[in-house]
Amino acid sequence: MRKVLVIAGALVLAGLATAAYAQRDPAYAAARASGQVGEQPDGYLGIVGAGGADLRALVGNINIQRKAAYTQKAAASGATVEQLAFTSGCNLIAQTGAGEKYKSPDGVWKTRTAAAPERDGRCA
Repeated sequence: MRKVLVIAGALVLAGLATAAYAQRDPAYAAARASGQVGEQPDGYLGIVGAGGADLRALVGNINIQRKAAYTQKAAASGATVEQLAFTSGCNLIAQTGAGEKYKSPDGVWKTRTAAAPERDGRCA
């Protein structure tokens, strides 16, 4: 299982480079900087709090792009979409910067500090 997750992680990172770049539009950057959105362990972006219709649409679009990338890489690697999404979630949470939001393994939104974020014990 761990070997599959490591391989899946490498494939996800390669495939998400383009998707991550596309996510860096001004609305996304502002929502991330203000703590309205954050990374989740399942590999998808989440809304912190209620969020308006525009924010829900933005997050929904990003998550559609992520799922498409996971699905494509799963077909190529033999891993499942869920395995790729989980591995990506581990990596995306690890890549958050100080002040950005992420969801901890217990489901609580946290604000990243200079310390390493809390991640699922299965993260490589």
